[in-house]
Amino acid sequence: MAKQENKIYDVIIVGGSYAGLSAAMTLGRSLRKVLIIDSGKPCNRQAPLAHNLITHDGEKPGDITAKAIEQVLLYPTITFLEGKAISGKKENELFEILTEKEEIFFAKKLLFATGLYDELPELKGFSDCWGISILHCPYCHGYELKHDKIGLLGNGEMAYEFIKLLLNWSKDITLLSNGKCTLTKEQLIDFDRYHIEIIEEEIKSFAHENGELKHVVFMDDSIIELEAIFTKTAIKQHCTIPEQLNCTMTEDHGFVQIDDMQRTTIPGVFAAGDCTTAFRVISGAMAQGTKAGACLNMELIGEEF
Repeated sequence: MAKQENKIYDVIIVGGSYAGLSAAMTLGRSLRKVLIIDSGKPCNRQAPLAHNLITHDGEKPGDITAKAIEQVLLYPTITFLEGKAISGKKENELFEILTEKEEIFFAKKLLFATGLYDELPELKGFSDCWGISILHCPYCHGYELKHDKIGLLGNGEMAYEFIKLLLNWSKDITLLSNGKCTLTKEQLIDFDRYHIEIIEEEIKSFAHENGELKHVVFMDDSIIELEAIFTKTAIKQHCTIPEQLNCTMTEDHGFVQIDDMQRTTIPGVFAAGDCTTAFRVISGAMAQGTKAGACLNMELIGEEF
């Protein structure tokens, strides 16, 4: 297929949230021609406010992203495309990316900043509360719930370790094991020392108002009122193109495997942000994106010199 010159970029960035936009700014300031392709579905889209982010603490995530896009697009070599990349391949010296609208773009290098998809349990009300009052990160939300009555939805070793962490913010914690508790006798002794209630009854639903949790309803129709619940969900890659390109994924959680320069195991393909790590915070994604942008530029310089 003949390649239109205006559709050939130095770098295509798949994913236009914090990591992707940070990389784009670095590349734009390096005079690189960049295309950002973004589907508009960041994992924190339901979160009302962003926290633990200096200069933006307490702002709406959407406002932070909108301002970032505005600033990035001030660099004339950067293009932002609203759409979804669905496939990719290497064609001679260039990478080819296909969108769901059958648009085809080419680039010397690729950066995946596509984040992760949270697989939410099919419990009534859970998805409505996700990111608002059912939460995954105490560093992002714990301060606002300090000393409140909170719950942890989990079991076994995960629950034991997570509650140890949550005790830093609140001593009023209830474990919702959603079935028979699998903690060891030693772990139960520790929980008893901190007066942690354990409810084994299976959950029927989460009663809420616009995502703000009111109470948890159990199968026996009993309820418990909680300000919020923390939990860990199963995760999967938001984008399968790295796997299509044969990038190695980590064995433990299926993250895109990268080296210290944000390079994947496929030459010319880089990754940054949540798709590479369990440390899912905005500042971390920004840092990885900035680093990826610099590393991409240096690799291009090395090839051009």
